[in-house]
Amino acid sequence: MTNFIKKDQISSSWYEIDATNAVVGRLATVISKIIRGKNKTTFTPHMDDGDFVVVKNIEQIKFTGKKFQNKKYYKHTGHPGGIKESTPEKLAEKKPGEILKLAVKRMLPGGVLGKKQLSKLKIYSGNEHPHTSQNPKIIEINKLNNKNIIRN
Repeated sequence: MTNFIKKDQISSSWYEIDATNAVVGRLATVISKIIRGKNKTTFTPHMDDGDFVVVKNIEQIKFTGKKFQNKKYYKHTGHPGGIKESTPEKLAEKKPGEILKLAVKRMLPGGVLGKKQLSKLKIYSGNEHPHTSQNPKIIEINKLNNKNIIRN
């Protein structure tokens, strides 16, 4: 019999990640697993069992290859001919955190659950953030290898 977690059994932790020289996609996969709650043994697909993630130094994030200039992001206004195109280079000038947020958003489920889980991602430029009182556990992303999964 499969045991699913109940709402009153959910407990959230806080994690802090320094994005200095981290590759966007690899960082996004680690963040999405934590936000989704897949690093816990109590993972339940239909519940928001994830933890909070604080990402700092987002302006120093990296892309591999020539993706920083060549990758395209599209959005549509809803009007005829209203497709808008942007590159990571243009997004980094205006909103540096939006690049990582888009990468993580596309790894989460769609709908209400995905939006609720995405709200647990906090992105900041620079080394300071207002969540020090939550005593976040520090994850050193550059020391993780591809097979490593964050466990509590």
